[in-house]
Amino acid sequence: MGLITTLTYALPHRLMSSAARKLAYSRHPAIKQWLIDTVTRKFKVDLDEAAEPDPNAYPTFNSFFTRALKPGARIADADPRALLMPADGHISQCGGIEPLNGRDGRIFQAKGQSFTVSELLGDEAAAAPFADGLFATVYLSPRDYHRVHMPWAGTLRETVHVPGRLFSVGTDAVKSVPRLFARNERLVCHFDTDFGPMCQVMVGALLVSGVETVWSGVEIPAYGDRITRKDYRGQNIALGRFAEMARFNYGSTVIVLLPRGVATLSAALTSEAPVRLGQRLAELC
Repeated sequence: MGLITTLTYALPHRLMSSAARKLAYSRHPAIKQWLIDTVTRKFKVDLDEAAEPDPNAYPTFNSFFTRALKPGARIADADPRALLMPADGHISQCGGIEPLNGRDGRIFQAKGQSFTVSELLGDEAAAAPFADGLFATVYLSPRDYHRVHMPWAGTLRETVHVPGRLFSVGTDAVKSVPRLFARNERLVCHFDTDFGPMCQVMVGALLVSGVETVWSGVEIPAYGDRITRKDYRGQNIALGRFAEMARFNYGSTVIVLLPRGVATLSAALTSEAPVRLGQRLAELC
């Protein structure tokens, strides 16, 4: 385990993330521009594909970080049976969910590390449809486009805000921190689709200053101390394939869950492979 990862066990995660949020939303010209210029330079951010390519035009660091892209900068896979990659980033892991007891399954995190679907979702009953399904874990780095889109058309059924820690989701932490994605604060988004249930989990991380959704705005913070559910059945919140769903106000991870027998993952996807929004994630059976 690396030194930074070891230290994060003792760090005040939420205090640090709250401080980062204040900086991210600061309108002080010198502060926001220093942050934008530092991240652009250090992570080689490509602003040519941004709807606003001028780094000086953003009023805050957060507005820069959640920037929109130019029309056509990302294109959905043309195959109408293709489920789409929900975000830019890298594949952390992907594959089949290992069934455990008929009601739950195990998701591979890294060598020697895994967690159950029920731990991730905060609900054993909600885990059952995915017990032997498919998963894909996508890590968004600071250089990436930070809006998360829909792999397939769906109608929002429920969100579940699961409180937790805010460990880093970098490579060292993923390899070292047991059950990391099932321990970090996260927003679980359940959708009903024409093939059955689909879930996208927005996982927070150290210095992540928030998660927003297109249907209700800011969800995290406020940081939670208990599981909070919001029932959207009957409200007809329908999002199309490739539509924007949510955004991170700093880099983190999104996990896609699919039930058994509905799709096969793209053979091109491997651990640490770079991916782009709209490319093929899976294909309907």
